[in-house]
Amino acid sequence: MIGASGFDTRRRALAVCLVAAFMSGLDVSIVNVALPSIREGLRATEDGLQWTLSGYALTFGLLLIPAGRLGDARSRRAIFLFGVALFTLSSAACGFAGDMTLLIGARLVQGMAAGMLNPQVSGLIQQMFGGYERARAFGALGATIGVSTAAGPLIGGALVSILGPEHGWRWVFLVNLPVGIALLPLAYRVLPAPRKVESGERREDMDPMGVLLLGVGVAGLLLPIIQRHQWEGGTKWLLIPAALTVLVGFVAWERVYPREPLIDLSLFRKRSYSMGSAIALFYFAGFTGIFFTFTLYLQSGLAYSPLMAGLAITPFALGSASASVVGGRLVSRAGRRLVAAGLTTVIVGLSATMAATALVPGHGVGLATALPLLVAGVGSGLVISPNQAITLSEVPPEGGGSAAGVLQTGQRLGSAVGIAAVGSTVFGSLSDGWPTAFRHGLLVVLLFIAVALAAALYDLLRTHRSAAPRDQP
Repeated sequence: MIGASGFDTRRRALAVCLVAAFMSGLDVSIVNVALPSIREGLRATEDGLQWTLSGYALTFGLLLIPAGRLGDARSRRAIFLFGVALFTLSSAACGFAGDMTLLIGARLVQGMAAGMLNPQVSGLIQQMFGGYERARAFGALGATIGVSTAAGPLIGGALVSILGPEHGWRWVFLVNLPVGIALLPLAYRVLPAPRKVESGERREDMDPMGVLLLGVGVAGLLLPIIQRHQWEGGTKWLLIPAALTVLVGFVAWERVYPREPLIDLSLFRKRSYSMGSAIALFYFAGFTGIFFTFTLYLQSGLAYSPLMAGLAITPFALGSASASVVGGRLVSRAGRRLVAAGLTTVIVGLSATMAATALVPGHGVGLATALPLLVAGVGSGLVISPNQAITLSEVPPEGGGSAAGVLQTGQRLGSAVGIAAVGSTVFGSLSDGWPTAFRHGLLVVLLFIAVALAAALYDLLRTHRSAAPRDQP
């Protein structure tokens, strides 16, 4: 009976974590379809609209690793609760913003809150579950990530269409309020309390110099990418080599730091972690670009309403949600082969999507691409959650938050690079028309996913070679 009660408590705790992950993931993509309404309602400039999107991504990425470490060292529940409260308050500030300055400031804080929340979710899964149960929990998390990102345009489009352009964009943010308010007492009740520090036991150090070096390095990489259109001239790209230099300094510091470092660099000697992180980086570069380029094509190129554009991407979300649950159950047996099969399926589905837009041009594109996008979504569901489970499989539970923060920082960086590359390609091809520009953008998406597939196949080959001598008599 005690075991059953403990399982029920962990299941409720997982549900709380998944709702928080959905809420923060939704705000990555839900705002896209509300941008025209925000421009009209707050008389926003293009630069202001860009910061509404990129400011969230920037502070989200900056906080992941430090917040993951803070949760590992102090209390995952406390950081989770603080993150939910801050996310809820900043969502309210976004919804009631009277000008762009307030909206951008609130979005920066909202991104910080999301960066606090997400590594706690992965860390808590590492802490509460093991073996097959952990794989299933990560399967549910992968489904949540995939569905929240893909459903964002649909939910945002529905809110703007139902409530009108004047108030609809505000509810894109205010919809988080009841969710956040309900989560706080539930999270306090069901999430595991922090371990008590025994008398005389030293608390883990937070490595402030490591936090500073990493923050400067990540910000230097992200800023020129997310501000590529608004920051004129080529000087912005000088930040990237400067940021890489700072990150080299960060690695050197972590090697000599006398206490517990911010990132356990020995994790990257585990092939499961290093290859999984590489797969995540390149896959998210392509994955995020899918929604960016497709909704842009439908709304700007084919004059779809926000709601119709959201509905057109829904098959991908449905495929991803269903396959993620299955992937979580199969990953223990299939391992990286499942990820490779998923990446191959995504490539097949997106290639068919590209062909469908050529065969059925015009307003029929949304219907013509439904089945190919469903196939691509199924493939995506077999990538995100299984890859996360495999990547974190050899990470000790006490370091789960930090390791997940590193993994998710790579995902955020990949998303920024992917949107920059796809956006530049699409806008650079508009002289040939929107259909051609969309297909060129999709080719860039396919290239990123092909690199992720190459990494998965390389990992499989290395695994096969290392196992071969043991199979010989």
